[in-house]
Amino acid sequence: MERRSFIKQTALVSASFFIAKDMLAKDDGPIYGHGNMRYRMNNKWSKADPNINPVNDCHEMVQDKKGRILLLTNETKNNVLIYSKSGKLLDTWGHDFPGAHGLTLFNENGTEVLFITDTVKHQVYKTTIDGKILMTIDVPLETGVYKEAKEFVPTETAIDTNGDFYIADGYGAQYITHYDKNGKLKNFFGGRGDGDEHLDNAHGIVIDRRQATPTLMITDRTRNCFKRFSMDGKLIEVIKLPGACVCRPVIKGDHLYAAVLRSPDLGHENSGFTTILDKDNKVVSNLGGSEPVYKDGVLQPMSQAEKIFLNPHDVCVDDDENLYVAQWASGKVYPYKFTRV
Repeated sequence: MERRSFIKQTALVSASFFIAKDMLAKDDGPIYGHGNMRYRMNNKWSKADPNINPVNDCHEMVQDKKGRILLLTNETKNNVLIYSKSGKLLDTWGHDFPGAHGLTLFNENGTEVLFITDTVKHQVYKTTIDGKILMTIDVPLETGVYKEAKEFVPTETAIDTNGDFYIADGYGAQYITHYDKNGKLKNFFGGRGDGDEHLDNAHGIVIDRRQATPTLMITDRTRNCFKRFSMDGKLIEVIKLPGACVCRPVIKGDHLYAAVLRSPDLGHENSGFTTILDKDNKVVSNLGGSEPVYKDGVLQPMSQAEKIFLNPHDVCVDDDENLYVAQWASGKVYPYKFTRV
């Protein structure tokens, strides 16, 4: 009996220790990631009141030159929420974007502007930082591949240094359309199809300047990869990410960051994580995902390892290399912040 009592007491003490440790970890925020790309999570970062400033799907985020974090949601009570890095809500605007999806920031001769894609209105808008519409792009009928507006469902944009911009039709016909700074169509490529030069769920696009020659990095989410194209639309490379239905690529410094909406395919809801690739496009860390493993130079299938996310949709990297992760269809939660450790 004495031995049994001792074991019972020891078990209680041990349980108390681990509960206390877990509580301490939650107070400080648990740490996720791999290698030297590890982050402490804060899922209470946003100080916004959901009764006053609600969100629906938190689609994308950017940081402006003032250091503010801008969040785009398809909640028309406030399409854009503007935060300090500490999570204080500073301002809101926007009631006219029911399909608010893509948010890209561009410094135009010293003045920051935004490009917003709307999947419900089938349009792309260039706006001032506080929401005044400067340009509207409609379905590009001049391509000859679109017959009506509903076929054009733009999800993302990328803007070149000269003001030229690219639109990814990630939920529509899967074309990438290239415009000059005034909105005149210059080129289009991609489109739905089976070859590597074609796209399926071309959800995101960014201009990659990590190498001497700029290229376009484009999402092919259904096929678990990014595809690199020349600026005029020629396929250069397929970057395979088995098990990862990636959203838009976000480049900061030498690294590429992406939310993985679901794994291993789009049929598995609430299975996402966040992935980080180095300058050679090798996966080096996954937040909430399995540790990246390469065998004979080939990346092995990745998957959700810890359910810290449901369906993450975008990653914003601030000037301190901290991450903010926005989620789609995840209970209308505000973004989480991940502080690099």
